[in-house]
Amino acid sequence: MRKVVVIGMGYVGIPIAALFADVAGFQVVGIQRRSQRSGWKIAWLNAGRNPVGGDEPGLSELIARVVKNGTFRVTDDYAACHDADVILIDVQTPTDAAGTPHYESLIAVSNQVGRYLKPGTLVVIESTVAPGTTTRIVKPLLEDASGFVAGRDFYLAFSYERVMVGRLIKNIVHLPRIVGGVDEESARRGVELYSHIVQEKIYPTDSLTAETAKVVENAYRDVNIAFANEVALICESLGVDAFAVRELVNTLPNDPLHPASNPVRNMHFPGAGVGGHCLPKDSWLLKYGVDTFGTFTVDPQVILSSRALNRWMPLHIVELLDEGLRDAGRNLASSKVAILGVAFLENSDDTRNTPSQDLYAHLQERGAQPVLHDPYVRDFELPFTADITEAVDGADAVALVTLHRAYRELSLESLKRLMRTPVLVDGRNAFDKATCEAAGFIYKGVGKPR
Repeated sequence: MRKVVVIGMGYVGIPIAALFADVAGFQVVGIQRRSQRSGWKIAWLNAGRNPVGGDEPGLSELIARVVKNGTFRVTDDYAACHDADVILIDVQTPTDAAGTPHYESLIAVSNQVGRYLKPGTLVVIESTVAPGTTTRIVKPLLEDASGFVAGRDFYLAFSYERVMVGRLIKNIVHLPRIVGGVDEESARRGVELYSHIVQEKIYPTDSLTAETAKVVENAYRDVNIAFANEVALICESLGVDAFAVRELVNTLPNDPLHPASNPVRNMHFPGAGVGGHCLPKDSWLLKYGVDTFGTFTVDPQVILSSRALNRWMPLHIVELLDEGLRDAGRNLASSKVAILGVAFLENSDDTRNTPSQDLYAHLQERGAQPVLHDPYVRDFELPFTADITEAVDGADAVALVTLHRAYRELSLESLKRLMRTPVLVDGRNAFDKATCEAAGFIYKGVGKPR
């Protein structure tokens, strides 16, 4: 019997714990802080209930099965680590407004783990961190608290997640895995561990390379989204549809036989903003890593300018709202604006770094009366409603920020009857411009002719 402890019952910790608990011979204990916001997950998970909202194929059934089988339980007691063979750390590592990572949770957990560490245990950091964190921060904490030496008495690796809400299990099982050890034996043990649940190739490397790869992956996507957003602004000015341009650009085919001159293009979708736990912060983690542990100064202008543009997109939604309301003879100030979507991703309840929060604040600064709506979200720091009628009734404008399935199915006729002023700002290309205008709406959209 192999005992695995997973610290942090979030979007990464829950599915990874349940998957290991479904492996023959594995006993898994999840550790969750009994906080006011997240402590309820302990009781839910121990009852076999899935606390992750939205569409997550297979996760509810998996949790119910491993709890019923007696191979998975959750506690708030770190003493569960004392006889663990493997300890996975999955806690949040947010950044502040200046892009500096806040490692309070990671540091606290590392100290707790070190207190209970036994010889031979493999510790794996799955939380996204700045390059250099595993060896410069976590390793000394574990060694000081335990009196052991990494690579000799215990083993330490960084193996990053590639999860996305809506396909948590699929991404863990069916995407390649990177395991970076502080030494070769740590990497080897990490590869062996993940081979029990990962069906794709697992790549061993050192922890610094793995940490860098993780944040570069997300910075790459952030830069590509920023490119699409910049093209959208250009298309709005020129009077062409950015989505039609994207479709034509992406007709260039993939030619794997000629990698050096492959014509393939994959222009991303423009939109109302970028959210989630990773993309809004990982470019800053990359910069922090090179600023703190690099041997010379690097100014990542392309990466940080892209981050700034994506962060600015909610302000562009304000511009479109202001323009649409002026076309209707109204002022943005004092207008009721229904913001559709609190979660950052469609058909999920994940509100981390959602662009709707910035949009809400910008609208309040301009004197508007924003109202948030979401059909999936249970808890958020700003007031919101799950009642679409309440959100839209008497609104002067609707801004669609999240492409939930329910919004695609909205009746334009019903929407217009509820609204005081029929202004629709489409931040996700959910509606056809001509159809909306035929229904009597003033339509504005990201990447649409103005």
